[in-house]
This record gives sequence, structure tokens and C-alpha cells, in this order.
Amino acid sequence: MIVTINPATGERLAEYPVMIAGQIDTVLRQADADAREWRVTGFEHRRACMKRLAELLREEAAGHGRIITLEMGKPLSQAVAEVSKCAWVCDYFADHAEQFLQPEESEIDGAKGIVAFEPLGVILGVMPWNFPYWQVLRFAAPILMAGNGIVVKHAPNVTGCSIAIEKLFRDAGFPEHLYRAVHIDLDEVDRLTGFMIDHPVIKAVSVTGSTYAGQAVAAKAGKALKRSVLELGGSDPYIVLEDADLAQAVDACVAGRLLNAGQSCIAAKRFVVRKEIIGEFTKKIVQRMQTAVMGDPFAKSTEVGPIAREDLRDQVHSQVERSVEAGAELLCGGHVPNAPGWYYPPTVLSGVKPGMPAYSEEIFGPVATIIEVSDDDEAVAVSNDSEFGLGSAVFSQEVERALGIARRLEAGSCFINSMVKSDPRLPFGGVKQSGYGRELSHHGIREFVNIKTLYLP
Repeated sequence: MIVTINPATGERLAEYPVMIAGQIDTVLRQADADAREWRVTGFEHRRACMKRLAELLREEAAGHGRIITLEMGKPLSQAVAEVSKCAWVCDYFADHAEQFLQPEESEIDGAKGIVAFEPLGVILGVMPWNFPYWQVLRFAAPILMAGNGIVVKHAPNVTGCSIAIEKLFRDAGFPEHLYRAVHIDLDEVDRLTGFMIDHPVIKAVSVTGSTYAGQAVAAKAGKALKRSVLELGGSDPYIVLEDADLAQAVDACVAGRLLNAGQSCIAAKRFVVRKEIIGEFTKKIVQRMQTAVMGDPFAKSTEVGPIAREDLRDQVHSQVERSVEAGAELLCGGHVPNAPGWYYPPTVLSGVKPGMPAYSEEIFGPVATIIEVSDDDEAVAVSNDSEFGLGSAVFSQEVERALGIARRLEAGSCFINSMVKSDPRLPFGGVKQSGYGRELSHHGIREFVNIKTLYLP
């Protein structure tokens, strides 16, 4: 039995039955049957279903946002915005998938070469809890528009979200079993995920989650010779140069650190700051973090909600405590509130050095770490001194200088004078322990198709 808990209060929300291997086998075979029919439908029919899904997401955004807030604690305004962003990604791939997958023709020594992009079949998605709608829809929209089917194993603490999303696809007119969710007991996740990856129906797998989850799934997929895309953890550096517009940089750093209570793989986690401005920057960051409103995620004034699970809150606190023990200076926050729910206050650590958890580990909570550097080369070296490589940002009024630094950063993306964010029009993914492959844009939709060569003499 899966039990969901309200992280703002610690109270039980609901109980859900789990599936066993035989039930999952049935789900997979039903998805395969619908996918075989779906692959021969035209783009016009796929587009109509996807457009209707976007309409439903907009019409029902408030209700779906409420489910997100109840299950994982995201402030309601952010939850509703997440659902609205899902509508955008559906519209985007409905409008552009046909163009992205147009066959490419070329002349080859007087003959014709054609590169076609054809569906693979049923794709397995292993999805996280921190953006329970967005992560699923950004995965699902391109895959379905490419003619594939989907089976999703969602995080158990957002099972209500998982069930609501599955209903949305049916309500939008997609075939009944084309998009299916499976619900697995936590103790059975490794075994039954392996069962699905090995199953002949599953042709590829996409994982968004921790590095550990990515390693486990990638090993199973590799053994089964099945393609995988991994979007894993991150410890994004935000480099603030001495000529940066400080107000702009502070705004982006605070927004990037506190969004979703810092529970984002592309959150601003390490502030790498030139020594010439570190005093003023630190003062402004502390002031903003101290005044951020933490509380009931349903309250309009709330900026920071609870951490999604008690064990995750405890892990964040342990990382802060161990960093302070190793010599970091705690400037604000850093304590567990004596109140219901799994809250953790906005926290700032300065004097962060190699060997501290705040330097080398991903902290999945509202904790900002400030690292002082003397010049641009040191800023690049510190930023790259991480096992992760997802997002990054550079703040400078000299755009060419910032761009030169950006090109030296080991990351899947770098934003100049802006917080890192995902966008359907841009490829999204990382390097190093942050994973491989890309989601979104024309690059993402081609991850899960058979790129077939046709030769006509």
C-alpha cells in the first residue's frame, strides 16, 4: 500500500494499492497494443489530442495545482504555474513535431538517400516528485507526438498526481492505454523497474531523478541494450563577476535558490563570487533570504513551502551541520523549526571550501552557499570542480566576457544574466554525473525515434 503524506502538516492524505508483476505485464501489453495503432495515425490526429490536453491543463490548472501542493508542498501559485507550463509544452510539440520529424532527403552519388524518423514503441518513464506534472509532460508530449506509447513509474509520494495525469490523457482523447501509470511498493521498485526494462514491450527508458536512480536504471537498460536518457542531479554554479548588475544578480540568485524550496536539479546552488563584491553581495543575499516568507503553501504570501519528505529535510539539515562543523559560517537559517510539517528555513553559508558537503554535494533545499574567487580563471575552476554538470549562470555587464566564461563551463546549459530554466524551445540535459541525452526542442523529440536510413538507387 502506498500512503501519501501532506508535508506541510505531516498528516496522511490517502492510501493507494500497489501493482504486482502480473498486473504490470498486463499494463505493458495494453500500452503496446494501443501504441501499434497510434504509430500509424497522422500528425493531425495526434495534434488534436495534444491540443485538447493543453486546453484541459489550462481549464483545470487550479485543481491540479492543489493536488501538487497537497502532496509535495509547493506553494500553490508555483504549482498552478507548473500546470500552465505543461500546457505550453503540449502546444509546442503539437505545433512543431511534424516539422521536427520530417524526412530528410539528399543526393548520394546520383541516388537518393532518405532519413526517416519512426516511432520506437512503448517508452518507460521513471519520474520524480519535485515537479510532478512538468517532468512528466515534458517527457510525454514529444514522445507521444512522435508516435510512441508511454508507461510511467512515478514517485510514490505524488501518486495522486500520477493518477490525475493519467486521467487527463484519457479525457483529452488519447487511446485508453497509450499513456499508463504503474504504482509500485517502495520495497519493490528496483525489482519491478528492472522487470519493466527487461520486458520486450519496453523499447527505451527515460529517468529524471537522483544520480543513484540514474545509475541503477542505466545499468539495467544497458544490459538489455535499450536506449536511455538521464536527467539527474545538479549543483549549479552562479558566477557573479565584479562588474555585474548586483540587483539583477541577487534577484536571480535568490529566485533560483528558493523556487520550490530549492528542490530543483537546476536550482541556483553555489554562488561563486568575485572577491571585489563579495561583502556587498553576501549582505544583500542574507537580507533577502531572511525576509523570504516561509509557511502554509496555500497562503498567497508564502514564498517557501515545506520540504517534500521528512527524510529529505533531515538530509538537508545534516549537510548544513556538517559544513558548519568543517568551517563554513552560518549566516542565517540552519535550524529545524519546532512546528508541524517538514519545513527548513532559507539558509546561507559563507566561507565554503573544498571538502565541505556544501561545496561538493547537491543540497536539495533552500540553502545558498557562497564561495569567494579572485579572478575569472578561479571562478571557472571552482564551478567545474563538481561531479555535476547540469546548469550554470554568469552575471556580468560585459556580455562577451560572460559568454567566454560560459563556453568554458562543464554544463548542459549556461544562462547569461538570468536564472537557469527549462524551455520547450531549448534542449535540456547535462553532462558528467548530471546525466546524458536531451529533452525538449527538436533534439529531445529525436531521442526516442528510430533514425532510419532509406537508400533509393
